[in-house]
Amino acid sequence: MADPLDKAAASALPTLGEGCLARFDPDAMSDEHGTEFVGAAELWRQLNPAADGASAGVAVAPAGRQTPAPRPVGKSNK
Repeated sequence: MADPLDKAAASALPTLGEGCLARFDPDAMSDEHGTEFVGAAELWRQLNPAADGASAGVAVAPAGRQTPAPRPVGKSNK
């Protein structure tokens, strides 16, 4: 009789890149891995409403947030 614990093993998908650039290989993913999410587009629209007719593919900064200006060269924050 085969060992019943042999069936309980899971394996991670192959990855591309190393360190902080590591990511799952999209070619190795399939519906069996839970990559299909039919409601993703609708959820994205609910969580990221377009502001002033901006296109859906462009991320908009939250209201009241601005990108800080770069510090002048040779100046410290003291």
